[in-house]
Amino acid sequence: MSLDAASSASDRDQQLLDWLRLTLVPGVGSRTLQSLLDRFGSPGEVFQASLSELREVDGVGQKVSAAIGEGRHSPDAERELQRCRELGVDLLLREDASFPESLRAIPDPPGLLYVRGRIEERDNIAVAIVGSRRCTMYGRQQAERLAATLARAGLTIISGLARGIDAAAHQGALAAGGRTIAVLGTGLANVYPPEHHDLAQRVAASGALISEYALDQAPLAGLFPQRNRLISGLSSGVIVIEATRTSGSLHTARHAMEQGREVFAVPGRIDSLASEGCHDLIRDGVTLIRNADDVLDALGPLIQPVQRSDSDTVLNPRELTLSDQERRILNLITTEPVHQDEVLRSADLEPSRVLATLTVLEMKRFIRRLPGGHLCR
Repeated sequence: MSLDAASSASDRDQQLLDWLRLTLVPGVGSRTLQSLLDRFGSPGEVFQASLSELREVDGVGQKVSAAIGEGRHSPDAERELQRCRELGVDLLLREDASFPESLRAIPDPPGLLYVRGRIEERDNIAVAIVGSRRCTMYGRQQAERLAATLARAGLTIISGLARGIDAAAHQGALAAGGRTIAVLGTGLANVYPPEHHDLAQRVAASGALISEYALDQAPLAGLFPQRNRLISGLSSGVIVIEATRTSGSLHTARHAMEQGREVFAVPGRIDSLASEGCHDLIRDGVTLIRNADDVLDALGPLIQPVQRSDSDTVLNPRELTLSDQERRILNLITTEPVHQDEVLRSADLEPSRVLATLTVLEMKRFIRRLPGGHLCR
């Protein structure tokens, strides 16, 4: 390893240790963390601040400021970092290029993510499926069906690994050979519920397990609503299936609305108590969905284009419904005007097939014809 590389690795470790020290301080949640960063700039500078300066920050009283002071010299961060490496858990800082861009944009993003598995660029095309832990057979079937169909279309399925609807969503995506990400309300070394340990292993192999909490964090009721903002933040839209009026999945729906994500609800029987929360959402204007096509039709353009391969750029999840030939022709057209003759030359297909495909794409409103024989997406 060169001196520059060694220095870079050392700087990176110091950054991770500073972040770990701060996130391991009792009383420093996501909002207090953001207030500290707004005031001081970085975790390292937080630890350099005096106790009186710390107490000037909103949400930091005498107890929390004292805990931050003690955290400066705590060996817990070094132990946590070593255990992450032993367990194959990656730590992503907010400023890392691999940190999910969609999470960076939410009001209170985590500064540090624990990740087992792999987050890929294609995971930016994602939909969350959430709902009741005590779901009916109908709810489980709908969750598995929607997850499988959307996963086959190329979307990543996000959920929380909980009993009921969450588990059914992960299982549906896995059965379809798709990608799925579980956002935990506990530490990655303390999977909850414990009977989902094998499911968690399968999710990590086909996507990722994510948490903002320390490895051994136990399940606490207050952490799961906070976790829900990450489920919605990672998604372009949130599907709610079988939520009662007191269901925690309604917290996820509210987070999604605040974050500017689409919210969808699957209807149940009109007299079903298990679906009362879904029916309230639909009454209040949330989109009713029956199948995956309803979801793809309702999702708007992505915040940023997603590069699924060297020749496949997706601007709108609805593009995933196209045939291979339609996608191939569409990817020859950009948001900037391109002449039809250039598309014909680049397509390496019979001109009649290209022209017919262009007509289909125009009818489906994926492209527009401009004056002078130009096209654009």
